Amino acid sequence: MSHKRTPKRKAVIAAGSVAALGAAALILPNAMASQDEGTDSTAAPKTVKAAEAQDLASQLASQLGEAFAGSWYDGDKQQLIINVVGDNNNVIVGEQAGAVVQQVDNSLAELAAAEQTLKTKAAVPGTAWAMDPKTNKIQVTADSTVTGSNWDQVESTVKSLGSDMASVKRSAGEFKTFAAGGDAIFGGGSRCSLGFNVTNSEGDPAFLTAGHCGVAAAEWSEEEGGAPIGTTDAATATFPGEGDFALVDYDDPATEAPSTVNLGGEQVDIAQAAEAEVGMPVTRMGSTTGQDSGTVTALNATVNYAEGTVTGLIQTDVCAEPGDSGGSLFNENSAIGLTSGGSGDCTVGGETFFQPVTTALEAVGATIGDGGAGGGAGEEAGAGGAGAGEEAGAGEEAGAGEEAGAGEEAGAGEEAGAGEEAGAGEEAGAGEEAGADEEAGVIAGLTG
Repeated sequence: MSHKRTPKRKAVIAAGSVAALGAAALILPNAMASQDEGTDSTAAPKTVKAAEAQDLASQLASQLGEAFAGSWYDGDKQQLIINVVGDNNNVIVGEQAGAVVQQVDNSLAELAAAEQTLKTKAAVPGTAWAMDPKTNKIQVTADSTVTGSNWDQVESTVKSLGSDMASVKRSAGEFKTFAAGGDAIFGGGSRCSLGFNVTNSEGDPAFLTAGHCGVAAAEWSEEEGGAPIGTTDAATATFPGEGDFALVDYDDPATEAPSTVNLGGEQVDIAQAAEAEVGMPVTRMGSTTGQDSGTVTALNATVNYAEGTVTGLIQTDVCAEPGDSGGSLFNENSAIGLTSGGSGDCTVGGETFFQPVTTALEAVGATIGDGGAGGGAGEEAGAGGAGAGEEAGAGEEAGAGEEAGAGEEAGAGEEAGAGEEAGAGEEAGAGEEAGADEEAGVIAGLTG
């Protein structure tokens, strides 16, 4: 029997093929443009959208090679800022392309070497680090559990790198994954959220969620103790290690899932997956807290959870709480990330980390967005939305879950618990009351 999981308030995220950022092609002027031809070699910084900034940054990184030392997006001025090392010719390349150029001392290779030192000498649970392009340094963060000899070890390692290379700060919370017992998608005693509906490599509907959720349970249902609606593809579940993601296949291959995210009355269609850029404005949906917005603060972050080290994450100032794990992070019509974990809550704030969607899709061989392989399942099919959908997105967790996975039902199922009612669901996710959750500001571990 074909189940159509179209939530009353469709809220899901589209799936299909991963499309490159839709920025207009850029022609970079010759870096060696002569300054003695009597013309101004620089151009006024151009205005670009957040989603286009990453594309411009990638092109400049390729053009400048080792001279490129990172970039970030100024949302207020809608400008791309890039860091360069070396002579003025490198500055000219960036300025002619329309970026704002900052000359810095530390190259990406030097910063990478500093991160390797941290990995070797300071990888204690409760720490995280990432390169901050705004300061051209490595920003190390230690949560409240890092004390005594562990704190001394972290602090001495950072000092050994030099004040011009790295700095350390405290976080009042505790770095944990955001899975919890409650409502949304349920499995193995855990509650998580659905990130985005996708089409798997075989053309069937599936959804993405957090890897720490995927390794915790093989089957997922839209209601606690309910019938399974999705099964984790064990081969794709990654956590800890190089990422935090998992693919869950809908048990019913006829499941249809909308490709939209529900923002509590407003529906956002997700057409593609895109890379994050520091400074990019983003929105997160989860079954516990619903919608929250903020900005990307760092890329390729390393987080040392109690369960192990996870690399390659997106760091943000967006809040999240237990049950939001796996939830969707997006920018306009682009899927950006899956909620992993962090510190704090939506009352005091804190850091939250996300698995890049592009990396997860590549690893599991799935597609998301309009017109991609398997679009069929696509759009609705697996695509996106589903869990993500309504819930997904929304409730991400919930949604995700719940819905998420859940396909039809799951997914959002209209009824899906997620759904609408699903706690996550509509509101749930919305967090409205969403589980408002249960644990409300308390950060729980994998089993809640």
